[in-house]
Amino acid sequence: MLKEFKEFIARGNVIDLAVGIIIGAAFTAIVNSLVADLINPIIGLMTGGTDFSGHYFVLKGNVPDGASLQAARDAGASVFAYGSFLSAIINFLIIAWAVFLLVKAVNRVQRSVVQKKAEEAAPTGPTSEELLLQIRDELRATRA
Repeated sequence: MLKEFKEFIARGNVIDLAVGIIIGAAFTAIVNSLVADLINPIIGLMTGGTDFSGHYFVLKGNVPDGASLQAARDAGASVFAYGSFLSAIINFLIIAWAVFLLVKAVNRVQRSVVQKKAEEAAPTGPTSEELLLQIRDELRATRA
């Protein structure tokens, strides 16, 4: 069983997946910081200086007016945290956009590499002048 596990781990796909997960975790931290530290304050500025990620309303329980979302949760109230949901949607859209741009850039690089390889590997055939000369020579040979 240990031998099978070693073979499984040694496969390229598993290692590629592990690297992808690690990079994804680091990328998530960057995107979370981008949203929390840059985008949310700008959106808050546009909406009158409020941080919308803390917006909620109480479904059940007693919460003092103006209490933070965390205070409402700590008080045991059932809250509908629509601001946190909006933050999650913004995070998703930013991550999706960044992945789209990354895939687009990778595809562009791959196309250029493939195109260069195709140009290098393309057999250089005779030029049109060389073909015309061959036709002329064959016509002369058939007339003679």
